[in-house]
Amino acid sequence: MGAQRAKGVLRVKSVEQSIRDTEAPEHRLRKDLSALDLTVFGIGVIVGTGIFVLTGRVARDLAGPAVALSFVAAGIVCALAALCYAEFASTVPVAGSAYTFSFATLGEFPAWIIGWDLTLEMALAAAVVAVGWSGYLTSLLSSFGIHLPSAIAGEGAAFNLPASLIVLVLTAILVAGVKLSSRVNFVIVTIKLAVVLLVIFAGLFFINGENYTPFIPPAKSTPAVGGLAAPLIQVLFGITPVAYGIFGVFGAAAIVFFAYIGFDIVATAAEETRNPQRDLPIGIIASLSICTVLYVAVSLVVVGMQPYSKLSEAAPLADAFKAVGQTWAATLISIGALAGLTTVVMILMLGQSRVLFAMSRDNLLPRGLAKVHPRFGTPSRITIIMGVIVAILAGLVPLSTIAELVNIGTLFAFVVVSIAVVILRRTRPDLPRSFRTPLVPLVPILSVLACVYLMLNLPVETWIRFVVWMIIGVVIYAGYGYRHSRLAESAPDGHQGVGPA
Repeated sequence: MGAQRAKGVLRVKSVEQSIRDTEAPEHRLRKDLSALDLTVFGIGVIVGTGIFVLTGRVARDLAGPAVALSFVAAGIVCALAALCYAEFASTVPVAGSAYTFSFATLGEFPAWIIGWDLTLEMALAAAVVAVGWSGYLTSLLSSFGIHLPSAIAGEGAAFNLPASLIVLVLTAILVAGVKLSSRVNFVIVTIKLAVVLLVIFAGLFFINGENYTPFIPPAKSTPAVGGLAAPLIQVLFGITPVAYGIFGVFGAAAIVFFAYIGFDIVATAAEETRNPQRDLPIGIIASLSICTVLYVAVSLVVVGMQPYSKLSEAAPLADAFKAVGQTWAATLISIGALAGLTTVVMILMLGQSRVLFAMSRDNLLPRGLAKVHPRFGTPSRITIIMGVIVAILAGLVPLSTIAELVNIGTLFAFVVVSIAVVILRRTRPDLPRSFRTPLVPLVPILSVLACVYLMLNLPVETWIRFVVWMIIGVVIYAGYGYRHSRLAESAPDGHQGVGPA
């Protein structure tokens, strides 16, 4: 009996079945996206919190001017994973990203775990970024003499109304159609890229070379890495937790990794892409490459303009320009930050709804949630439900340091996708692959090792929260998903439906 159950949780949904599911009339998504749309989607979610918020915090507390190296390290890890994602997304062009890829290779239970993991990543990140959006809006309005009551806006608000409202507005846009979403995103991305380029080129005139010395500050113990905030790898090896130095650079890389989440969300839109075999690899790799260059340039400019120890956590770019007397630039940067964080929230919610859509279509969640709107061709039910949940979270959750929790979920998904590429190459060498990850299995192995290393650089408390979330997911799967799964319906004894993808 136990052996049958073990086989049941590892039952695999074939690639062909996954693709056939996309053609069912009640679950068919409209194919409106091009390679340009996907690239802009990727840039839309990547260029946001990383540039406008995290740069100041990690430079001040962990890496110093060497934060640029942290962005490079995180970008390399993402590039390795992106090559694996690109092969999978072009081979299995189905909504759900890492969840769908895992179901086709590792089995149902690993797929559920990844889907649950992505829920943590995207929903929580969308809520917190919405709170950050509210903070920039409050700051911008105050510069024009408009002061929102502290009870409805700001870090200590009883209910953060602007954060909730922006989530609900973006939910309506997402329900109205992915093409409308992409057009709104294109306009906003254009605005924030213009602001980012302004920061880079205008900031060059205010750089003080002395701020780069020392480029990698000497390692030392600080309150920022004390107690449960200490990186797990330093605790495991009995190293006194330190910030700065080489350990600080990699500790910062594990946190600024949050700035790169986005190219994996491009993969969730596979089912709505006109030519996924060609366009998905382009969208994934192009968006990641462009954003890595922008991040390194901005981080070098900001730490050159202001001593790293004086950078602010809330608005490092704007405050760096205020520090050199350029308040006009600070105002423009605040506007760019609003635009940037708007697209981050929207695309996180887009990705979240597509993952849950795929899970509902497989009956691991109630199947009625996967119904597509007859007019707009979007998964309206799941989008609205998630929009309301994220709006409530955004209203109630204060803006705190939770980027680490989002990061560990994302890195875990990258590990699984990298492993799954190797498995699918062995089990289904016959599948057409318009993009092939180079140097398999070397690149996937390097991707796994790099992701695990960054995970180990995250704080102990992050690991504790992640384990608790995963345990909750296991309980829900055991109580609902295992029994209601479509594969369970076709294979009630646990034997049928199990086998190679």
